[in-house]
Amino acid sequence: MSQALVIVGHGSHLNPGSSEPAFTHADTIRATGAFDEVREAFWKEEPSFREVLRTLESEEVFVVPLFVSEGYFTEQVIPRELRLEEWSVEDWESDGTDADHVTLDATDVGKTIHYCGPVGTHDSMSDVIVQRAKSVTGDDDVGEGFGLAVVGHGTERNENSAKAIYYHADRIRERGRFDEVQAVFMDEDPEVDDVTEFFDAPDIVVVPLFVADGFHTQEDIPEDMGITEDYRTGWEVPETVDGHRIWYAGAVGTEPLVADVILERAGDAGAAVEQAIAEVREETGGVNAVSD
Repeated sequence: MSQALVIVGHGSHLNPGSSEPAFTHADTIRATGAFDEVREAFWKEEPSFREVLRTLESEEVFVVPLFVSEGYFTEQVIPRELRLEEWSVEDWESDGTDADHVTLDATDVGKTIHYCGPVGTHDSMSDVIVQRAKSVTGDDDVGEGFGLAVVGHGTERNENSAKAIYYHADRIRERGRFDEVQAVFMDEDPEVDDVTEFFDAPDIVVVPLFVADGFHTQEDIPEDMGITEDYRTGWEVPETVDGHRIWYAGAVGTEPLVADVILERAGDAGAAVEQAIAEVREETGGVNAVSD
């Protein structure tokens, strides 16, 4: 039976870079030949959630949401727009961070759909955050003498948004690689504005757990942290603030190793992607990420 992968993202009418990670990671995965078809679909751009399944010839489809957390889009919008019959969020048996996959029928197009949990809550995203720290510092051994701040949006509308940030911060802290690890947020405490107050380490790597670079990661967060007074003038990496060197990494979703997490989501749902995962890790420099 032929198999397809669909990467679904939010997209944006205002930020042309919003969909770029989805297309980039799709290209990486497409090059491995692991699937007969690889498609991207968006809520705010074309191709749309509603029509993407109709563009596929494959009878078996793995749908992976390129979203940070479980919530409104992964639990309501995407299943509704894909017309996944008998979908129920209870089938994920998740407490907000451990959604896996559900197999459902899209009878209107005659396809079997393996609907996966979001990329942002997969365990391997912890490895991508570490890889992001390596990338921004240029140091594969980064950790000793460094603090790591994992930044989330934070919102009262979706309590799972913060859960994902704390989840990965806790997992990375347990590894003992960095001197300190802290979850911080834009719209709730502890706030990224005060990031230097939460660390004793002289160097702090700041990694936003966002899918794409946009207004928040390229304008709000840099100004809030004080690494620049005006985002339009840019900033140095690292930039010194309150006696700490801030290594600002930008959105984690732009890290090439995210393609690995997408493949792992599909693999967890039954896709044969072991060789593709090895190829992606080799290509992205994340070969040893899981063992670090």
